[in-house]
Amino acid sequence: MVAYKQKCWKCKKNYVVIIRAQKFVTCYDCDKENLKGKIKNPAMKKMFNINNEFYKENSFLRSIKMNYLRYGELTEKQIEAFKKVVEKLSKK
Repeated sequence: MVAYKQKCWKCKKNYVVIIRAQKFVTCYDCDKENLKGKIKNPAMKKMFNINNEFYKENSFLRSIKMNYLRYGELTEKQIEAFKKVVEKLSKK
């Protein structure tokens, strides 16, 4: 896959590595506030308790966590995909 850097559309300072064409790319610093929140479900708390570097590297993981904090639930496919990406990143 071809990866390239694009500037964050919010702060226009930081570069974000992306793999495919994305319209609105945000950096970790801009998404940091949206990642803060209380997670009451113990299973979800355990799932989202991963190394902070994974969230910095991967915008997909950030979006899944933000969706959980926003809507309060995830589909089974979202949970599977999250776990699969975390597993791949931890093997690197």
